[in-house]
Amino acid sequence: MSPLENATKTAEGVVVNGFVISPVVEQCSGCDRVREFDGEQFCSSYPNPASKWVGGRCNFATHVKAQTAAAAKVNPLKASKRAAKGR
Repeated sequence: MSPLENATKTAEGVVVNGFVISPVVEQCSGCDRVREFDGEQFCSSYPNPASKWVGGRCNFATHVKAQTAAAAKVNPLKASKRAAKGR
């Protein structure tokens, strides 16, 4: 974890490039985008990580693997006909 660059502590909180950022939530633990500043952990991609987890999975999360769909069923009769045609 590298520290946040250009971060400053103000009365509103921690400000990076003009955005006030919030600390990460527990679902973010293990993510590669988490950075540390003054002993607290922040997301380097999104200023309010809690709102990203409201709808389910955060689309920036690097530690959560996406579910893959099951393989499509293949009709063997149609597959043999396609192979005979040369497709």
